[in-house]
Amino acid sequence: MNPVTLQKPEDGSGQMFDRIATRYDLLNRVMSLGMDRAWRNAAAKALELKPSHRILDLATGTADLALVIASRMEGVKVVGLDPSKEMLAVGRRKVLASAQASQVELVEGDAQALPFDDSSFDGLSMAFGIRNVPDRPKALREMARVVRRDGRICILELSEPGDGIFGGLARFYVHVVIPRIGSILSGEREYRYLQRSIAAFPRANEFADVMRSSGLQVLSTTSLGFGACHLYVATPKES
Repeated sequence: MNPVTLQKPEDGSGQMFDRIATRYDLLNRVMSLGMDRAWRNAAAKALELKPSHRILDLATGTADLALVIASRMEGVKVVGLDPSKEMLAVGRRKVLASAQASQVELVEGDAQALPFDDSSFDGLSMAFGIRNVPDRPKALREMARVVRRDGRICILELSEPGDGIFGGLARFYVHVVIPRIGSILSGEREYRYLQRSIAAFPRANEFADVMRSSGLQVLSTTSLGFGACHLYVATPKES
């Protein structure tokens, strides 16, 4: 087996993201052509926020989505969780400099073993993180556990673009343009992992099936960026 294709033990881990933390926001902006901001807004809107809501943002990273959620509704509290110390350090600086500092709390943790009680959140978000979780069904079951029964779970994830003219253009961008940009901004080794993880992620209908088998009722699956990203909206199944 070619060793270049092997996933290193730390690939996708908090330690890997520690190495690119200071470049992560720029990497997202450039690689998505700025569309990641609109995608996060779509996820925040899908949460159907109310002022009393407490939201858990998994793989919060540098707190981009946590801050978007908090800014949409005064009174909403957001707990952002991530395994990377350095990503959280960048996020804390952003939170402290924002108008939403009193609404957002960032903590270190693992999406596969959430340190929260059952039904302790009104909603949950996760942007560009589920593909990095080693045991995705376990993380999805944890999401179903900590969110109240009628709460929204909104997951954004990158994917291989679909067919069609625009899909073809998007694939060209993903496979030809992004590799050059990504290797410069994130480092060759880290970028190779990011590219492989996107290519290996299940198609939207397949991942929706994984969600269903993990205790979630899928309400909608929306293609974004000509199929380069999908927004999955679900709610915990009735027990």
